[in-house]
Amino acid sequence: MKASAELGGNLQSVLVDLIELHVQGKQAHWSVVGHNFRDLHLQLDEIIDDARIFSDELAERMRALDALPDGRTETVTKDTHLPKFPAGEVDTAETVVMITERLDATVKNIRTVHDAVDDEDPTSADILHGFIEKLEQYAWMVSAENRLPRKATAKSPTRPSGRAVTEITD
Repeated sequence: MKASAELGGNLQSVLVDLIELHVQGKQAHWSVVGHNFRDLHLQLDEIIDDARIFSDELAERMRALDALPDGRTETVTKDTHLPKFPAGEVDTAETVVMITERLDATVKNIRTVHDAVDDEDPTSADILHGFIEKLEQYAWMVSAENRLPRKATAKSPTRPSGRAVTEITD
């Protein structure tokens, strides 16, 4: 099978986000400081590793479909759906928020192109399903770092470090 321009473009759109997720994850990994640093630092390694593996799997699928993946820096920077990552050290709570946003943005883009991909190539859509499943799981796990149980009743919950945390209400 040879990919249409639309299929190649849709897969390319996902590819640049996965590459950018890998690069920004690495920047977060190097820049994170604060409470629970080690756990987040190690969790970022898992996300980074999977984003790199996913981007390679997708690029190789594109080549199997005779589409040409473009992972060049200028292409990724120009086409990614992810916001820029700030320079300098970033507190763990802020890192949690930013990484969750980037995971969500990546999944949103995959979901945006999914149906068109599925119409032309269900095999590629199956690959995208796997990415969605894992990235949504990471978003849940990372975002849980800043949450309190729904049953929390304190008006201004804080951690022992004195940092405020997000309270989820129904």
